[in-house]
Amino acid sequence: MRTVICGAGISGLALAHRLAALGGEVVVVERAPGPRPQGYMIDFFGPGLEAVEAMGLLPPFELAAYHYDEGRLVDRNGRRRATIQTKGFARGRLLNLLRPDIEAVLAESLPAEVELRYDTALTEVADRPGGVAVTLEDGTVLDADLLVGADGIHSTVRRLVFGPEERYLRYLGLHTAAFTFDAPDVHAATTHTFCLTDSVNRQMGFYALRDGRVAAFAVHRSADPTIPDDLRVAIQRAYTGLGWVTPRALEQCPPAEEIYYDQVAQIELPEWSTGRVVLLGDAAYAVSLIAGQGASLGIAGAFLLADRLAHAPTIERATAEFERLWRPVVEDKQRNARSMARWFLPSSPTDLRVRRIMLSLTRVPFVAGYLSSILAGKDTKLADVMRQASGTATERAIV
Repeated sequence: MRTVICGAGISGLALAHRLAALGGEVVVVERAPGPRPQGYMIDFFGPGLEAVEAMGLLPPFELAAYHYDEGRLVDRNGRRRATIQTKGFARGRLLNLLRPDIEAVLAESLPAEVELRYDTALTEVADRPGGVAVTLEDGTVLDADLLVGADGIHSTVRRLVFGPEERYLRYLGLHTAAFTFDAPDVHAATTHTFCLTDSVNRQMGFYALRDGRVAAFAVHRSADPTIPDDLRVAIQRAYTGLGWVTPRALEQCPPAEEIYYDQVAQIELPEWSTGRVVLLGDAAYAVSLIAGQGASLGIAGAFLLADRLAHAPTIERATAEFERLWRPVVEDKQRNARSMARWFLPSSPTDLRVRRIMLSLTRVPFVAGYLSSILAGKDTKLADVMRQASGTATERAIV
């Protein structure tokens, strides 16, 4: 089977790895000229970690990981206001990974048979009986048995095949940004733990990296979903006045091309596939930053889709089974994220105080388990999902 994957992000690379391992012919096309360096720190756990282990990639993931067992919320003077026990929310193993590092591990581990084309934009899709024709920006036409749109929340494949983005994007009222910068004083202040400003309607978080840089993460409320023209100025304007180390971070904010910036949103599609085209990861089911499991669901979804393509009698049956099995999982995470938005970023001093109390209770074991079920949703095991699929070969692949 020949598969064209649009998008060399986390989901696309994971699927390429798995399909090639199962004997498929894979071409990955990516609009960007190369691997993208922008992205924030991810709490990676759950079904994606199961998939990574089954793919034999756990050692390089662990090597790339950071270890922040807890975080702290600090006021504008740097005083601790609350502590975050992140591993309690994960209910199992957890790795802290920069998004670019996840993509790098996946790209470097691709089987040699995978054809990876950067600086390649897709312009047209012709879904035909028994196959699909993909036209690239330079006029090249790729014929394939299946096209997978793994090209993110602003997916080109989804727009060309399923219709305009506004039909499916649910804006959650937040903007987010991430960048790295060099500031030894900020690095020293944030070593060994991640720090988050204890603030209303906007917050910045900081992670000390092993190379001496600091990774900054920011989120703020905005009624307008429009992405600003000047990202650096917009960030400096949105987060000024937070105190502590934020003035140094804003001063060192890099040019726009080195900044990740986007809406916080979800994608809700009535169907993830049509004919010989299927969507994967954020293109199909973005759960949003608030859910905190986008990378995990992207990799686990790729593993499941590859399994169904390998074992279902037809491609159409495979994509339908993938959606039947995976949709309940991601919809649970989406619902949970929407219900928890006010605690993710408090909108009033009262909500801020309630969040501090909730976080303080994570130190109590039985309370932590209950709060984890509220904040992270159902504890999904990829092996359990796979067992729902037909055939014993599926169970052996992950169990």
